[in-house]
Amino acid sequence: MKPGSNGVRRIHLPFSLPFPFIVALAAGAGLRLIAMLGYPGALWFAGDSYVYLGAALRPQPNLSKTTGYSVFLHALEPFHSLTLVAGLQHLMGLAVAVMIYLLLRRNGVSQRWATAATLPVLLDGFVIEDEHMVMAEALFTFLVFVSMLLILWQTRIRWPVALLAGLLAGCAVDVRSEGLPVLLIFPVVLLVRGLRRDGAWRWRNWCWLDWRAWLAAAVMAVGCVAPVAAYAGWFHSWWGSYTLSRAEGFYLWGRVSSFAECSVIKPPASEQAICPSGTPSSRTPPGDYIWHAPEVHHMANGGPVTAANDAKLRDFAIRAVKAQPLGYLRAVLGGLALSVEWPRHPYPDVGTVYFYYFHLTPYPIPAHHSWVAGGTAYSDAVQYGHATPSRVFRPVAYLIDGYQRVFYTYGPLFGLILLTGLGGVLRPRLRRRRLPRLAWSPRAGSMLPWATAVVLLVFPIAVADFDYRYLLPVLPFACLAAGLAFAPARATATPETAPARAPARAAAHTPMPPRLPIRRRPAPAQAYPCAAQAASAGPQAARRAQADLAQPLACSVAHGHQKWNSTTRASSTPRHMDESAGPWRAHHRAWGGSGHGRTARGWGWG
Repeated sequence: MKPGSNGVRRIHLPFSLPFPFIVALAAGAGLRLIAMLGYPGALWFAGDSYVYLGAALRPQPNLSKTTGYSVFLHALEPFHSLTLVAGLQHLMGLAVAVMIYLLLRRNGVSQRWATAATLPVLLDGFVIEDEHMVMAEALFTFLVFVSMLLILWQTRIRWPVALLAGLLAGCAVDVRSEGLPVLLIFPVVLLVRGLRRDGAWRWRNWCWLDWRAWLAAAVMAVGCVAPVAAYAGWFHSWWGSYTLSRAEGFYLWGRVSSFAECSVIKPPASEQAICPSGTPSSRTPPGDYIWHAPEVHHMANGGPVTAANDAKLRDFAIRAVKAQPLGYLRAVLGGLALSVEWPRHPYPDVGTVYFYYFHLTPYPIPAHHSWVAGGTAYSDAVQYGHATPSRVFRPVAYLIDGYQRVFYTYGPLFGLILLTGLGGVLRPRLRRRRLPRLAWSPRAGSMLPWATAVVLLVFPIAVADFDYRYLLPVLPFACLAAGLAFAPARATATPETAPARAPARAAAHTPMPPRLPIRRRPAPAQAYPCAAQAASAGPQAARRAQADLAQPLACSVAHGHQKWNSTTRASSTPRHMDESAGPWRAHHRAWGGSGHGRTARGWGWG
């Protein structure tokens, strides 16, 4: 212990992480360990989990959803362990929390607020339960967050880093198609960050000819498109069309079923058969209605996922939105309202919400139904994990089951996090004797996380329906945006304060500025006979004589009163102009002087 430390000993933690964050990280890791001990293997979501696992054992694109997550499962198949799958997804959740903390600290957020921003991600019971399922949300969130980290870590990134960020974003879309808007947002934000000069938001001050910014954005756009194009090509090799799935029209039809009325829409005769039956108030939520509606499941020529029927359903949905825009807007806003309400509703139905909780009894996996040709759901689970699926160790499961039902991100808290994240973009500004107003308050990188959170929240609701599972990928980006709201304000450069951005090599060729006279307080005319003579000659001559740097010397040379030499210089030159003084000598030599006596022309007087 060093003297003067007041008995406090510094603890050097790994990666320079502070003790409070280490405690929060350890708590999150402990909860995930309890989940793995209480539920060996993994948990299941009926339908989706079976598709992902079947496509991992027999690789093929699925007609109803993208199966990039199955590629991840296929890579881990040689280990034959669903426990490994769940463990890696838990590590991804912890890594996302660490990335949130590092980005906040890098942008100047205090340790306290940076740690607080990671708590919903580390301690939310529903996040832990979702990470333990054979589902795509954990991998999707991890890929998008790493891509965002590469974009925000530096103001200007090089094209190899931009390419890597784009590839990760594109792979995330292959894992979960709800991330499609990210492919547009990320390259645009990267371009804007590269073109902005000194944090200026006025487009006139941007460096439009900065080819490095254009190159990084273009390379990232190529990286975003490449994995998606590769998946579309793979889909074409199986099903004959370049797309990610054939269920877009199916989900859009379900979205408009909550408000569509064919008496208002007036669809053509070819679409009359797919009009939702009954009144909108009599229908169940879209997330439940589409799985039981005979209008779509009994469609001729192959059901809703054929190319022709998918296009027909999509055309009907677009026609419904055009005919009833207010109904569509009301449906989307209703889904957004569900995200911030408390208590939680059994939405879209009780059966779906059941899979979002830990339970003390194992869920039976269907043994006589196949989701991917070549095997049933139960046989695929046994083949992949080499163990009995859906096991529960009750003495430990009690702990995490009770924890989840109390500790999670409540709806009002989720809304508060989103509003706090908006504070990094718009912030109230107080004005004297006037009402406060919202003003633009640029923060270090806060726009991209907040925009990503909003897009990931709104897009699934707009094209399908609200689901509590869709909130989980939104939460980390909302927490990052909320933490950045406490970052120091970024100073916007102005023409007066912005430093000149000239190349370093140009400074060597910059010509020396002209020798300007050093003005001093004019002396009385009586002190210098020459000044009196100039005053009698006119005002212009008087001002010239007073501005002269060595007025006594100039007068003496002109009129012969004094002879310039080393003996008389000390008596004729003021003390502050004597080159024997340090400041005068340094200034004189900087402008070409040698430090020895010179003529009047050599000093620049004549």
